[in-house]
Amino acid sequence: MDSKLPNVGTTIFTVMSQLANECGAINLSQGFPSFNPPQRLLDLITHYLNAGANQYAPMQGVPSLRNAVAAKCARLYGRSLNPDTEITVCTGATEGLFSAIQTIVRSGDEAIVFDPAYDSYAPAVTLAGGHTVHVPLAIDPADGEYRVDWDRLRDAIGKRTRLIILNFPHNPTGANLTRRDLDSLAAIVRDTGIYLLSDEVYEHIVFDGAEHQSLLRNDELWPRSFVVSSFGKTYHATGWKVGYCIAPPAMTAEFRKVHQFTCFAVITPIQHALADYMRETPQHYDELPAFYQEKRDSFCSLVKDSRFTFRPAQGTFFQLLDYSHITREDDVSYAKRLTREIGVASIPVSVFCEVPPGNFKLRFCFAKDDAMLEQAAEKLCNL
Repeated sequence: MDSKLPNVGTTIFTVMSQLANECGAINLSQGFPSFNPPQRLLDLITHYLNAGANQYAPMQGVPSLRNAVAAKCARLYGRSLNPDTEITVCTGATEGLFSAIQTIVRSGDEAIVFDPAYDSYAPAVTLAGGHTVHVPLAIDPADGEYRVDWDRLRDAIGKRTRLIILNFPHNPTGANLTRRDLDSLAAIVRDTGIYLLSDEVYEHIVFDGAEHQSLLRNDELWPRSFVVSSFGKTYHATGWKVGYCIAPPAMTAEFRKVHQFTCFAVITPIQHALADYMRETPQHYDELPAFYQEKRDSFCSLVKDSRFTFRPAQGTFFQLLDYSHITREDDVSYAKRLTREIGVASIPVSVFCEVPPGNFKLRFCFAKDDAMLEQAAEKLCNL
């Protein structure tokens, strides 16, 4: 069978983790923490496992969890949501993103993504019969930060453009949106009526006093938006695969027509446990920026005397390191060689791009315990 999609198991994330295991390398490639979720949350899951919450949950999600998400969004983003008609619990953010794309994109439609772009977007668009248009993020010459080039985005919009997919805080660059960015995006939506899909899985991991600019904050963006987030990133439990999608009622109704046949129901005891934990400890996501900023600052401090150069990430738990002073080797080859010869695995940035960006950057995950980061940094500094 002919296919435009990659074969299962061939993504660079799988390749680098497998290579790290084979070489006994420190794995800073795939984005998952090396530490456990809070003990209280684990205890709540055990409670619900033993209390009989082991059958199908409602397709749209356990009511108490949807209520907890609504309360969080009201407090953080000022958006009053109806838990019954505007919030759907998903099998991780990836399923939420996939189902939203299948909801909106039709044969021949175009969906715009910003390169570097996470690798799940384009295959979902292709499966829906659409075409992905890649718009590179611009690197601001004044400060070296990645930003949306709004003029270039407008130029990329055509008659077939149906959807813009955003991901901020951005994987892999760590870039954030500003309020001015939301205003610029609102002007585009006002002129075109385009739908938006916002991947906000790192919503609580922003640094240096910045606020996450969720699309939920903007009254002009909200009526055309799917907003997807993840409990896995927030509670250090990526293996649980529990997320949610927020959208206005009519869009949610269409979304659920796809969602119900994509996953049918999400794991029941974990939903109940998350709902309880969110009510008990709303301060968890308030404290998350400082928790990860400390890890970012520690990792950056540990590698500051290496031959790598960098700007500290604005958000996410990823840090880009520029190796152009070490070698001009392509990033895929160099990432593999670092893993084999130095013993530290990373992700090459070019794999997130339709056209290789022509720079020399690797992505390192710092959601790891201190000892692991120290060992990795020592190896990198010995280059």
